[in-house]
Amino acid sequence: MNRNYIAGEWVASAAGAANINPSNTNDVVGDFARASVGEAEAAIAAAYDAFPAWSRSGIQQRHDILKKIGDEIIARKDELGHLLSREEGKTLPEGIGEVTRAGQIFQFFAGETLRLAGDKLASVRPNVDVEITREPIGVVGLITPWNFPIAIPAWKIAPALAYGNCVVFKPAELVPGSAHALAEIIARAGVPAGVFNLVMGKGSVVGEALLKSPKIAAISFTGSVATGRKVAQACIESNPMKKMQLEMGGKNPMVVLDDADMKVAVECAVNGAFFSTGQRCTASSRLIVTDGIHDRFVDAVTERLKGLVVDDALKAGTHIGPVVDQSQLDQDLSYVRLGREEGAKLAFGGELLNRATPGFYLSPALFTDVDNGMRIAREEIFGPVATVTRVKSYDEALSAANDTPFGLSAGICTTSLKYASHFKRNSEAGMVMVNLPTAGVDYHVPFGGRKGSSYGPREQGRYAEEFYTTVKTAYSFDGA
Repeated sequence: MNRNYIAGEWVASAAGAANINPSNTNDVVGDFARASVGEAEAAIAAAYDAFPAWSRSGIQQRHDILKKIGDEIIARKDELGHLLSREEGKTLPEGIGEVTRAGQIFQFFAGETLRLAGDKLASVRPNVDVEITREPIGVVGLITPWNFPIAIPAWKIAPALAYGNCVVFKPAELVPGSAHALAEIIARAGVPAGVFNLVMGKGSVVGEALLKSPKIAAISFTGSVATGRKVAQACIESNPMKKMQLEMGGKNPMVVLDDADMKVAVECAVNGAFFSTGQRCTASSRLIVTDGIHDRFVDAVTERLKGLVVDDALKAGTHIGPVVDQSQLDQDLSYVRLGREEGAKLAFGGELLNRATPGFYLSPALFTDVDNGMRIAREEIFGPVATVTRVKSYDEALSAANDTPFGLSAGICTTSLKYASHFKRNSEAGMVMVNLPTAGVDYHVPFGGRKGSSYGPREQGRYAEEFYTTVKTAYSFDGA
């Protein structure tokens, strides 16, 4: 598996790296390629050369290819889900669910190839017609994170191909197995040589090559705020300037009001904050709770956490798998220490756990007595760590929820139509959930946030065409 996919061929790479199972660090999933600058440039050149023909290919051809990809992914969901959970650490049901979603995304965009529409308008000038059409933008560099190693690549690759673009795909270094398996499926589906390319390796090598190349027309990036800003700067400085789409995380609030259904509120909080080991940009990392329900809510969440099983991601009955690697575990533990130093109370968890196999196991951590000025309430931890902030009223809860540099997802648990409606309108987030976890969205609707969470057009659904196409306005004189 020490190969990249370039110009329709599997090309052996001189360098490679071991892919380690975070549930069992003695288990090597495989050795995967680490591309050189030359390999990255070869992939970019192949995509650039393939673009003229692919951009003018028939929509039925693109439909059939994308549908074939989606169908194979879903047919192999158990096998691919096992691989995903083995290399990333989310539980097997979560892994299978993510693979299923990836297949559905390809099937959805297969349909979208047949629905790309434009407009024909009358000009304000006599005997002149105006046509507005959408065209592909060129070669797109896709840079994806480790926490959703097949779903996020799917929701970037599928629309890119559907709208006639060519792709150079750089997955996260921690999860090459899922990327390699996805590339094999795409290759088998009949994508012409050069249209899709997989180049695995370091961001400082492959990512830099994508950002510097004048042949790359656009970059779609999902990752940290710090890296996202570097990507933005490079896209601006590029000549020609690159179109960019950035998804950079969140610090998502879940408001719980006095009138909330306790069972619903607890499940929303625990699912949103701790499932997938809290390693989701949409995780409910800030629980903002009004006075009247605060103590009962904290007690109920603590009891729920006590019943969760943290263990091997592939083991039946596991609720929370390991943290993805040692570096992320160290970061999580540093925030647990910081929370205590800031004066927050560690109500539960935050401890290293020993299991039958060596892995990066951490008990879910719940902090109380947290104010919005603390770093643990403002910075994205990206692990199974959540904070509880006590407020006096709905108005104070809304203010606290919006008091963040992020704006990806926000939720509220209430039985009040008044407060639910007001929160949906006044929450400063790109996605708002009522009596649902902040994490968990559909594949056919737009995904993205506001403020420091996102920049550029939305991902997923029909809104994806805003990034992966450019608008052309054409005039014609009918000669009358």
